[in-house]
Amino acid sequence: MLLIWQVFKRTFFYTSFIYIPEMLYYLCNIMVKGVIIMFKNKNFNSLVKLVLVILIVAIAGGIILAKVNYPVVSVQHNDTAAAKETSVSPVIIGPTNIADMVEKVSPSVVNIETTVISNSFPNNPFFNDPFFREFFGNEFDIPKQNVQKGIGTGFIINEDGYVLTNQHVIDKANEIIVNVKGKEYKAKVVGQDYEMDLAVLKIEGKEKFIPLKMGDSNKIRAGEWVIAIGNPYGLDHTVTAGVVSAKGRPLSIEGRVYKNLIQTDAAINPGNSGGPLLNTKGEVIGINTAVNAQAQGIGFAIPINTAKEVLQELIQKGKVIRPYMGVYLQTVDKEIASYFNIEPKGAIIVGIVEDSPAAKAKLRKYDVIISIDKQKVETSEDVQQILSKKKVNDKIMLEIIREGKTILVPLQLAEKP
Repeated sequence: MLLIWQVFKRTFFYTSFIYIPEMLYYLCNIMVKGVIIMFKNKNFNSLVKLVLVILIVAIAGGIILAKVNYPVVSVQHNDTAAAKETSVSPVIIGPTNIADMVEKVSPSVVNIETTVISNSFPNNPFFNDPFFREFFGNEFDIPKQNVQKGIGTGFIINEDGYVLTNQHVIDKANEIIVNVKGKEYKAKVVGQDYEMDLAVLKIEGKEKFIPLKMGDSNKIRAGEWVIAIGNPYGLDHTVTAGVVSAKGRPLSIEGRVYKNLIQTDAAINPGNSGGPLLNTKGEVIGINTAVNAQAQGIGFAIPINTAKEVLQELIQKGKVIRPYMGVYLQTVDKEIASYFNIEPKGAIIVGIVEDSPAAKAKLRKYDVIISIDKQKVETSEDVQQILSKKKVNDKIMLEIIREGKTILVPLQLAEKP
């Protein structure tokens, strides 16, 4: 009996609370075996046997209650509790403040509707027949008016009503209507640039307009969240979100060459053009421009820093003034290099504009430019890159290869027509 008590005491006091049901079950087995032995031994009196039976019943009842009321908990590692807390916490993917940010910037995002009117003459073989004209004359040469409607997006850049958008949105438009928070304004084109696909519009109003804050597109990284707002297919203020997929993407669409685009998987569709690409702070980091029709989840935007470089020039002068030489260039590839017996690098002149700086400097067709102001030229794109940092009337020194000889040719840049 004393032995049984010692086992029970040690088991009860030295066992963690979460192991009580298991210990009781183990203790019950010991007690049952002990009672059997005692009942077989005639030296134990009836009172002791009765006490043992009551004790076994009590322990058995405790086991049943423990199994019903206490869950079985197994502790395998010290940080199980922390892991349990992590497992029940919600997993948040992406920013949670998009709705608040969109509500704040939406009044600055505008719808643009354009009207392009063109004249065409009836395409009928009778009208061009001499016999028919002999009787009816030219009275049927009445031009037919074609009216085309276009849609796009823009955003307000200052409180005076200047709006930034894509040039292709307003190209050749006879009438431009800008819708700001449900109110329509007639807009005029202040400045535009075909190469950069940028245009600045001006709307007049008694009230002050709310401009968007411009961010720094140089600081964005691939993987950061971005939000596009626009009017795809005429659906007003559609919001899409995604991430920056890449930076510095070149792209050519319908003869227009883009050199440094932001690639994103935020949905950009027809009608989004000219709208803002925003970071999670609500700052403009790009101007939505193009979508790759052959793929899904690939959209592009002009970096806002590119626009900021020419914005004042567009507003004040109506265009971007660029210096130029007046030459048509082609990169020297292996085939060209083999024909002229030169190294496969540089930009070969394949045409010269009449009365241009190149013509005045007496450059010739098939001259190969290998450096400008001691900056090496590997491709025709290098020439454009170097000239983009120059100004009108700047004097430059060209190093060229002509008929196998290397010579220097000075040239003064002029304004690109």
